[in-house]
Amino acid sequence: MAKIKITQIKSVIDRSERQKKTIEALGLRKINHSVEIEATPSIIGMVRKVNHLVKVETV
Repeated sequence: MAKIKITQIKSVIDRSERQKKTIEALGLRKINHSVEIEATPSIIGMVRKVNHLVKVETV
């Protein structure tokens, strides 16, 4: 599978608990923190749920 780089660009303050848990599950901790992970269907689904909080790039 391809790898993607996910960067958190907005805060999780005042977001639903589900969105906060999704950001945490992706491995993001704070604004401008990035992680590189495999683009599995489950990861892509998680990114779609919080796409307004993150930026996604292919690696």
